[in-house]
This record gives sequence, structure tokens and C-alpha cells, in this order.
Amino acid sequence: MTQASAPSKGRYVAFAAAALAMLVLPLLLQATGSNSWMRIVDVALLYVMLALGLNIVVGFAGLLDLGFIAFFAVGAYLYSLLASSHLADNFPAIAAMFPNGIHLSFWIVIFLAAILAGLTGLILGYPVLKLRGDYLAIVTLGFGEIVRIFMLNLDRPINITNGPKGIAGVDAVTVFGHNMGQRLTVSLGDWSYTFESVTLYYYLILFFVVLTVVICYRLADSRIGRAWMAIREDEIAAKAMGINTRNLKLAAFGTSATFGGVAGVLFASLMRGVYPESFVLMESVMIVAMVVLGGLGHIPGVILGALLLAGLPELLRHLAGPLHHLTDGRLAPEILRQLLIALAMIVIMLLRPRGLWPAPEHGKALSK
Repeated sequence: MTQASAPSKGRYVAFAAAALAMLVLPLLLQATGSNSWMRIVDVALLYVMLALGLNIVVGFAGLLDLGFIAFFAVGAYLYSLLASSHLADNFPAIAAMFPNGIHLSFWIVIFLAAILAGLTGLILGYPVLKLRGDYLAIVTLGFGEIVRIFMLNLDRPINITNGPKGIAGVDAVTVFGHNMGQRLTVSLGDWSYTFESVTLYYYLILFFVVLTVVICYRLADSRIGRAWMAIREDEIAAKAMGINTRNLKLAAFGTSATFGGVAGVLFASLMRGVYPESFVLMESVMIVAMVVLGGLGHIPGVILGALLLAGLPELLRHLAGPLHHLTDGRLAPEILRQLLIALAMIVIMLLRPRGLWPAPEHGKALSK
């Protein structure tokens, strides 16, 4: 009895230490006097949410999706349209009803974005049910590019997305009556502490990331999650066991897309705007790389991969500068940074072909 409870106790201690570190981290970064690192952490958490969402399709169900960034764009653009004055400025009928713009509440839009992104995932999933492997990757890649180009050119003849200029002036989130685009000062007697806007957003995004992790764990342990993994390992055998692979694949696409839409709303609110350059193909490739690098189907591994690939470019930015001077300016710092990222990924995948933190069950199956 004591031996069985020891690992569980150690796990609780690890969770408590990680929770404490996540709560204290923004306070330490804010103490540096610069918001740049705090903003990097905010974006890294958004990538964690995106990677966890994509892991449902790629890691659990084994379906390669290279157009996941499209669902991210759906959520971001929906919030930008409903939480700004853009529609009122371009449509007289809307301006007559909402003279200052629609400015819908963040909490309402995030619910609408989850539904819309989920429906978009079903629309993508239905035509590609019979595709596998490379063919599925090509079709989903094309879908992601179609959505990006659609948003890029939907500024004429009717200006809906404002084209390449994007939509600016998006509302910040309001929580308990406080606008999170502004600082918050907490006072207790003679003591007071001021939370910067990026720090407040950190805690908001962290809440949604923790909620995503809980949902993903519940899905992984559910009958649907086990069925997804059966499809991943052998779809023909799963069909022979009576699993409805068609409906489960659609469920995987829809559920995964929902997380992408919610992350898009958070991104548009954090950046106070949305621009087509944020949804290029390389973003989809980077999210897939996070899932593969961390460990397919393993939630802690996916989180590790997302944090590593989101933070690595910024860390290597400081290394690229000195190397730029060593080459007498022949290679630009941005090129050197991308080269260092590629080399780091190659080394990691050679040393850890199943990912940095692979799923124990999946790793055993592969080793056999």
C-alpha cells in the first residue's frame, strides 16, 4: 500500500512545484523591467494550447493535419470583427445599429469562436475521411492556404477583413470589470504591487491552457480517446472491432479545431489586432514540429515541445548576433537563427527519434 502510494505522492509534489513556478514566473520576469520576455512567454503558452489541440488529430488519431493554423485564423478574425469598430466603419447598416462598433464581450465571442472553428473542422474533415498519410497532409495544407489567401483578399469588393492591412484596434479582455489592456495595482495597507498588462494576460492564457490540459487528459482516458488511438495504430483492425472510424475522425477534427479557435481569440486580444502574416504555412509546420518533437500523443511531451520550439528562436536570437559579426556580415542574423533552429531540431530528432518525452505505451509498441 505504501509502495503504491509513493509514486502518486511524488507526482502531486511535482504538480505543486510546477504550479508554484508557473504562478511566480511572471512576477520574476516583470521584475526585470522589460515586458518583452513576458510577451514571449504569453505567445509560448498560446503555442502550447495550439499544440495540444493539434495533438488530438495527429497524436491521438494519427491524422497528419498541416492546415491547423486555419482554425487559429478563424478564431482570431472572428474576435477582431466582433470586438472592434471595423464592421461599423465599413457597413452603414451595422453602423446604424452599433454607432461605435459591435464590441461584443470576449466571453461570448470565445464561445462563438469555439463553435465556428469546430464546424470548420468538420467541414474540412468530411471530404478527407478516406485520405491517409501524404494525401491527407497535402489536402489539409491546401485548406490552410485557402483560408489565409481568403482572409488576405477579402477586402474587395466589400471590405470584410481589411486585406493585408489586417484589423487593428481590437478590444482587450475585461475580467471582473478591469480592462486587461491596462495595468492593475493591488494595494494592501502600505504595500502595493502593479501587474503589467502582459502579466495579466499571462494568467488568463494560463487558465485556458490548464483547462485544455485537463480536457485532453480526460479525452485520452475516455472511450473516444482509446478509439482514436486504436485508429492511429491500425485503422483496419479498429474497423474490424466495430469502431465507427468515420464519426471518430470527424470528432477528432472538430475537437482539435475548437482549441485552435479559442487560441485565436486569445491571440487577437493579446495583440490587439490580427494580420494575415500570422497565419502562414510555416506556422502550421511549426505546430506539427512541436507535437512530433515533444512526443506524439503524450501530453507532457507536447507541452515540452511547444515551450522549447516557441522559446528556442528567441534564445538563439542572442546567439545569432555574435555569429553575424564572426562571418563579417555575410549571413544575416535571421538566416543564422533559422539555421541554428534547424540544426538543433535535427540533433534532437537523431538522439530522440520518438520525441523528447514519448508516450510510454507508444514507445513500447514502437520498440517491439
